[in-house]
Amino acid sequence: MAKPLGQYLLALDGSALPSRELIGGKAWSVARMLSLGLRVPPAVVITTDACRAYLDTGSVPEALAGEIDAAIAWLETATGRQFGGAKPLLVSVRSGAAISMPGMMDTVLNLGINDDTEAALAAESGDAGFARDTHRRFLELYANIVVKATLPENVPHEPASLRAEIASQGEAVPDSPREQLLAAVNAVFDSWNSRRARRYRQHHGIADSLGTAVTVQAMVFGNLDQRSGTGVLFSRNPLSGDLAPYGEYLHRAQGEDVVSGKFTPEPLSALAASAPEVHAQLMQAAATLEKENADVQDIEFTVQQGELFLLQTRSAKRAPQAAVRFAVDMVDEGRIDTRTALARVQAEQIRTLLKPRLADGATAGATVLAQGEPACQGVGAGVVVGDSDSAEQRAAGGEAVVLARATTSPEDVHGMIAAHAVITEQGGATSHAAVVSRALGVPCIVGCGAGTLAALHGESVTVDANTGHVYAGLLPVVTPDESDDPRLAKLHAWAVAASPIAVLRDGEAGAEAAFDLSEVEGGEDAEKLPALLAGKTVVRGGAIESDAGVAAALAAGVKTIVARHPLPVLLAAIHGAAG
Repeated sequence: MAKPLGQYLLALDGSALPSRELIGGKAWSVARMLSLGLRVPPAVVITTDACRAYLDTGSVPEALAGEIDAAIAWLETATGRQFGGAKPLLVSVRSGAAISMPGMMDTVLNLGINDDTEAALAAESGDAGFARDTHRRFLELYANIVVKATLPENVPHEPASLRAEIASQGEAVPDSPREQLLAAVNAVFDSWNSRRARRYRQHHGIADSLGTAVTVQAMVFGNLDQRSGTGVLFSRNPLSGDLAPYGEYLHRAQGEDVVSGKFTPEPLSALAASAPEVHAQLMQAAATLEKENADVQDIEFTVQQGELFLLQTRSAKRAPQAAVRFAVDMVDEGRIDTRTALARVQAEQIRTLLKPRLADGATAGATVLAQGEPACQGVGAGVVVGDSDSAEQRAAGGEAVVLARATTSPEDVHGMIAAHAVITEQGGATSHAAVVSRALGVPCIVGCGAGTLAALHGESVTVDANTGHVYAGLLPVVTPDESDDPRLAKLHAWAVAASPIAVLRDGEAGAEAAFDLSEVEGGEDAEKLPALLAGKTVVRGGAIESDAGVAAALAAGVKTIVARHPLPVLLAAIHGAAG
């Protein structure tokens, strides 16, 4: 067990690995990296038990404030710094559920700063600009996450002006670091039930009862000087599945700058050029983490004055093509077995890969309206809309829509789910739009350029996220077949061996005997299948190829499904049988 600091708090000292369900994936990754001897800033975690108690009662457990005091004392000892003291300890306050929900819940950075600690930080670093920038960053995040205030763009970035504006919209930012921390913990707990988090859990079938842990970690500063920066590294390419590590880096910046999409980072080669030893250490750490976790890793890191710190690692969200390649390649490399590989590829990802793509010659003479960086491959077409509420409403009415935003935020998740494709003006391959679109399997292009997309609102377009082009009009497409791709064919063979139900293609022997749900009333409604499937052994048509349809077939004792695309049906059956 990590070192207990009370009923709801653990110090992460690398001595052992508590369960993900108790401390969340973020803290678990910190403990894991510490146990491997990797360099991670000291951290403590408030467990999911405290969150569930908060959600049940509407208030934090009575003992938690005292335990947080003990946790801060532990961090002060571990870092040799003081929370609110002359050698300031600042902390990050991060959410973290057992199942990764990237960008869905809240984080506050640089917490613990006030006018006095800003002055102390300036004296210690010798850079008043750095200290002021850190203070500004804290106030902006605290305003957004804790106070729920919106800062106008014309507010001066001076702390006094920011504090006055925040106070005018609700409540003042406390000077006391302890009061800041207690308020931030409550805000992170509240973010578990934010609209975007509930929508994401609903879409991915994640239980509302899990709750989030809160990781409180000593800050390291990527915005300190020219030898500092921050970045995100994937141990393999999460878009294509290529073996080469892939990532982005921003000099003199903090992590929120990368994921916000407001800045376009440089490739990792920029880090390799400016700090080759740090780059080499990062590559070695990525290889270690991928080997130990037997999965492709998404690693957040900070460089402070030429020194590498790892902040968190998790299994990478991956585009459908990458999901297939990761799974098959890792079996071939002897890192995982075929059952694990099948568990890592979702039926919906295969359906995405088998969706229509642009026909050969379709783009000849077509007008390119915009161009950016592919962030999640695929082709989507529809009418361009500029806000997520409209995207959701028009999609609910049966209209195909493409969501176009300057950049997305967690408040856009419902629109991204509804859209056939997402395009943004800003951001790179590790921005919010890119990460979430890969998690959702929605074709996405980022970084089309400032001011390029607003003029497209109301236009019908085709988004080719394989090449990064947005074309005028609805272009002709063709439908791929899983037998054409060697990795899909290999995955299909493994799935046939593991599936609890047989799946035939149209035209195969035995398919002619299938009961056709398309011929009966209600066959397109998965909720009506339990009654319609009673006594049937071979079935086709209607809603039978959906996940819900496959689940109904399993429950009804159906022996064989006839499908246009067998692989997603086989995967749905395997995952459904596994529970």
